[in-house]
Amino acid sequence: MTQKLYIQKIETLKKWAYAYYVEDNPIATDDEYDRLYHEVLDYESKNPTKVAEDSPTKRVGGIVRDEFSKATHKKRMWSMEDVFTQDEVQEWLDRVVKNVGETKYFCEPKFDGASMNLLYENGSLVRAITRGDGIVGEEVTDNVKTIRSVPLTIEYRGQIEIRGEVVIRKDDFEIINKEREEEGENLFANPRNAAAGSLRQLDSTITAKRRLVFYPWGLGENSLEHQTLSEKMEFIYQEGFLRPPYTKACNSIDDIEEFYQFLISKRDEIPVVMDGMVIKVDDIERQEQLGYTVKVPKWMCAYKFPALEKVTKVNDITIQVGRTGVLTPVAEVEPVDLEGAVISRATLHNFDEIERKGLKIGDSVILIRSGDVIPKITKVLTDRRDGSEVEIVRPTKCPTCHSEVLDEGTLIKCQNMDCPSRVVNSIIHFAKKGSMHIDGLGSRIVEILVKEGKISDILDLYHLKFEDLEGLEGFKEKRINRLLDAIEATKGTTLAKLLSAMGIEHIGAVASKSIALEFGLGVVDVTEEQLEAIDGIGVEMARSFVEFMQVNREFVLKLFDKIKPTVEDRVEAVENPFKAKTIVLTGTMSVSRGVVKEMLEKLGAKVSGSVSKKTDYLIYGTDAGSKYDKAVKLGVTTLTEDEMREIGVDINSI
Repeated sequence: MTQKLYIQKIETLKKWAYAYYVEDNPIATDDEYDRLYHEVLDYESKNPTKVAEDSPTKRVGGIVRDEFSKATHKKRMWSMEDVFTQDEVQEWLDRVVKNVGETKYFCEPKFDGASMNLLYENGSLVRAITRGDGIVGEEVTDNVKTIRSVPLTIEYRGQIEIRGEVVIRKDDFEIINKEREEEGENLFANPRNAAAGSLRQLDSTITAKRRLVFYPWGLGENSLEHQTLSEKMEFIYQEGFLRPPYTKACNSIDDIEEFYQFLISKRDEIPVVMDGMVIKVDDIERQEQLGYTVKVPKWMCAYKFPALEKVTKVNDITIQVGRTGVLTPVAEVEPVDLEGAVISRATLHNFDEIERKGLKIGDSVILIRSGDVIPKITKVLTDRRDGSEVEIVRPTKCPTCHSEVLDEGTLIKCQNMDCPSRVVNSIIHFAKKGSMHIDGLGSRIVEILVKEGKISDILDLYHLKFEDLEGLEGFKEKRINRLLDAIEATKGTTLAKLLSAMGIEHIGAVASKSIALEFGLGVVDVTEEQLEAIDGIGVEMARSFVEFMQVNREFVLKLFDKIKPTVEDRVEAVENPFKAKTIVLTGTMSVSRGVVKEMLEKLGAKVSGSVSKKTDYLIYGTDAGSKYDKAVKLGVTTLTEDEMREIGVDINSI
């Protein structure tokens, strides 16, 4: 085969693949494609220096990474404002008209997948980055190159960022989950999770097998001169990208609502999961006039679809044992398809909820799922009972270790720290960033160490030796030493950090610090009354802490002996604007939020994780989320990081 003929065969393969994957209109049989593909592959194996940049053989993967590197978007990838009703759409339209006058809108389906940014330079795909925090994401180029609907090369030669959604078609999702079930692997919860998980495979060969699809929905950096977004997107489709099944130009709320209802009617027909419709101001100049809030463009919004509901039957109740020993009932239901996800389980939160709902095994129930919300039972259809239903009894023993449980009413807990259901998750929590931060001890490594019998609880981490890890899968000399050094480095940590890392129910970092400062190493013998005397410690928190220490006293003392935690001295903060104030942090700042939190605590502030009416200040960085929205709604004073500094608080001065 000559090089010229080789190029011609590549063009034929590309044409056939485009017809199959993008146009959904095959023009060659699988056998014809496979034969031609192997002719090309055979030529490339004999002429490795002459392989074309856009050869279809490059889509099979084969690159294995140790980890993903971070990469910065040329232009920020924004979040979207969500609206849920026609009235909310009208309010959004009114704001647009007030600022830029009457304008046209470009509407399209909102697919439920993983957002992706593709950077092309000189016609070639040079980088693919996940959304991340909108500024920096993970570079997953090798994996994205395996997606057939992503062109490896385009005709346009300027630098351009093409944004879109990586999704899995509903039927492909079912195939993937069936394969995983046959192989004894955990099933993906829904197509979105499957898409995101596939993109983060370190081995791109696995990604190549996952049948991912890319739908473009917007642009970042670009020099296109079109005056409207719809014209720009038409240009992108012409470059070889997948066109959404439906789009519509709209001029009014009536047009928008008509298209919205049309898309809802097509939910079952469209092969990809949709969770709403995106409304965008079409005129580029007006987009720029409208600008952005701290986290979303003012010129686009997501009109979310209503929650999905279906009737099913509860076949049984199983019990999950969580990291802290909490027993959570889960309803095992007759499998139902909810927007491409086959649902066979629904959360019930606790046994009090079962009693409130009057739920019995055998009941017909209404199951609801909305967006990312875990499926849940909203109503028991008691009028459909036939007398065969069975009462659900509160457990008295842990289903895993069979030890007696503590029934606190809302919470039922297994107190045995050696309970197998608790071991892996408790160690993962102990080692994670924000707890003891043991670098190199991720969830997979913990699972391997427990499975191989190298550790059975947190304390065992401090008895690990080099020879214990030598020979285990993925453990080489450098990695072993790094892990052992990271474990050793936790010794001497603060008592507050150690208490938080233990994963005591209801006791987070703030409460742990207050308790550690008040009682020091005497925390093992503290009473509920003593704890309740501390500002911010309630009855439930006190009961949980005391009960934990009573059950695990000897274990905790052994941890103290091995780690030798330091007890910080209580220092009275000087007068400042944040002293004795309750503060919530959100968004990305110039330094980590942990540094800001520590600084504020030194100033006598209480840093909380959630916004309430008692919050004095919300301090936010870029990409502020729902906490910012709630603070504004509650009338809480909001400050940017710069404003925090302007009122006299400087991180560098602490």
